[in-house]
Amino acid sequence: MGIERAQDYTIKMRALFSKRALYSDETEMYQSPNEPEPGDTVRVRFRTLRNNVDAVYIISGSIRKEMELEGSENGFDYFCIDIPVGHETILYYFEIQYGKMTCYYNKLGVSRDLQEAYSFGIVPGFRTPDWAKGAVMYQIFVDRFCNGDPSNDVETGEYSYIHEHVTRVTDWNRSVQNMDVRNFYGGDLQGVIDKLDYLQELGVEVIYLNPIFVSPSNHKYDCQDYDYVDPHIGKIVAEEEGLLPPGVQDNSRARRYISRVTDKRNLEASNQLLIYLIEEVHRRGMRIILDGVFNHCGSFNKWMDRERIYEKQEGYEKGAYVSKDSPYHSYFKFLNEHNWPYNEFYDGWWGHNTLPKLNYEASPELMEDIMRVARKWVSPPFNADGWRLDVAADLGHSPEFNHHFWKEFRRNVKEANPDALILAEHYGDASSWLQGDEWDSVMNYDAFMEPVSWFLTGMEKHSDSFRQDLLGNSDSFCDAMRYHMASFYMASLQTAMNELDNHDHSRFLTRTNHRVGRLENSGAHAAEEGVNPAVMREAVVIQMTWPGAPTIYYGDEAGVCGFTDPDNRRTYPWGRENQEMLRFYREIIQIHKRFPVLRKGSVKILHQDYNLLVFGRFDREEQVIVAVNNRNERVSVEIPVWETGISRISQSEIMEEVFRTDAGGFASESRVFTVAAGIMNLELEAQGAAVFCHREEKKDETNGEGDAC
Repeated sequence: MGIERAQDYTIKMRALFSKRALYSDETEMYQSPNEPEPGDTVRVRFRTLRNNVDAVYIISGSIRKEMELEGSENGFDYFCIDIPVGHETILYYFEIQYGKMTCYYNKLGVSRDLQEAYSFGIVPGFRTPDWAKGAVMYQIFVDRFCNGDPSNDVETGEYSYIHEHVTRVTDWNRSVQNMDVRNFYGGDLQGVIDKLDYLQELGVEVIYLNPIFVSPSNHKYDCQDYDYVDPHIGKIVAEEEGLLPPGVQDNSRARRYISRVTDKRNLEASNQLLIYLIEEVHRRGMRIILDGVFNHCGSFNKWMDRERIYEKQEGYEKGAYVSKDSPYHSYFKFLNEHNWPYNEFYDGWWGHNTLPKLNYEASPELMEDIMRVARKWVSPPFNADGWRLDVAADLGHSPEFNHHFWKEFRRNVKEANPDALILAEHYGDASSWLQGDEWDSVMNYDAFMEPVSWFLTGMEKHSDSFRQDLLGNSDSFCDAMRYHMASFYMASLQTAMNELDNHDHSRFLTRTNHRVGRLENSGAHAAEEGVNPAVMREAVVIQMTWPGAPTIYYGDEAGVCGFTDPDNRRTYPWGRENQEMLRFYREIIQIHKRFPVLRKGSVKILHQDYNLLVFGRFDREEQVIVAVNNRNERVSVEIPVWETGISRISQSEIMEEVFRTDAGGFASESRVFTVAAGIMNLELEAQGAAVFCHREEKKDETNGEGDAC
């Protein structure tokens, strides 16, 4: 009986090893080159346990071809096939035969069912910028980052916005107010310039600026003039006297505001400041991307001019609100064509009359104007490195036109600057825009922000609900990651903006207190109560080691808290930073930059349990293991690191711990662990995470010393 049980156990373990050994993806290791041009030949590889399967086939449409054994390494067999590519996308998956068993393999992993959904893909000509793959990005909401030039600050009463006068906030540390859109703290481009050394020392590689073009709001998602940087965050060299009298809402009387935002001397000086900022960013080896809001503009926009800012200014045409004969009439959809002058009946995005929706389908002139803008800012003398696109899926009045627009946008941007990044805001499945001819990638809500937030905090990304059933639910986390990542081709996945929070959602550190609330009903102080920095550090470890571009929202590294908009837009606490959190960020960013495999390597879940997650990043040269224990107690776990390519035969493979964090703090001192038969035994501290790298003991011919990671 004992022998039979032992044999049965051996068979089950062999089957388990066989299944978990099966692997392929779209990284360079398994699809080479993984960004081919038409006419190239792509080598596709598939990994199995050594001497374990009878045959591997690749299936693409109606074509089924057997793959050849390329070679063996570290207990694995690698099968390959060369595929010539033309101009069309090639979708494929695998069939594996062993004995009487047949299974299939696609982006979701192993299946017993024949299926084409979630196939791997070869997309000839789809190339995303190498500099963006795995790049450490830093998002800046300009008004709240740093006030480098108080002379350009918005003045209290300078103009009216949404029926009230704007306000200059003189106390940088004042709490954000509930209706915050017309409150200005004074952050500007000079402040960004002043802090470039800080960002470089932090380890930032790419700066993403929220909108910077002329706009009456502090968030600037209601553009007033696409051709110029707002002088309130740029340079003011000429202005007139004249604030709005108390109680007056008529902005045609706001002489100081009108002079500041229409005088070409201010506008050109502000554009020159942006040129200088970008030159300084590039001089440091960093990049910068701008925020493009092309679905709608603002009611202050010179094409509409509902506020009559431009009506009497020299050098400006009449706005579409002012005159039916405006050259911009077709830029907007008017619901009443018999109401001029001053026609207030126009289509607003989601009904907001402060956000006129741009009417591309009826206006080739508008289309060309926006394409000119798209080219302008990524071309000399500005040379920005790309666009982040606001509410990109909403643009236009039909899905067909939306896709047409973004195809044209890509063509224009890439012709102007082939190395520019095109990254869109999108919630949900973005695969129809990520086919190689529209967007490069997206802000990664579905395959990063949301799964990480639910798993580590149980909190919805706005802090609007708490789900006990999702807190620590590794099955839900892994399923979400698996399914949503499968909608990306690798070129998009590696450049996806992996955020924990941003200007639209609650701060992640606030979510660690499990407090459901918003500023208006809970108050600012509640966002800071009971937060758990250890859980925040776990999240950042995942962020810095998961496929994609880890993106820091300004101030997260300094311990900033906040409920969702507007509380998430607190000022950066210069001089009041959480120094421990800041030091943690600096060290974990260096870990991310130290290992190339964290930018372009494969990913595989190695172990999962309640509040427990272990995954590997790997290629043929390097293996990194990341373990996260979100429990309130220490746990012991066996990690099958052999699945990342570490030998199952050797009894003395070496893993080096290069970083760890737990409830008591964090450290990056090296500790060495021995791996026996491909298994690493770990003790993980409560609310902790650890990062390990594989160190091969290669003997030097002269001194016999081993290589370190």
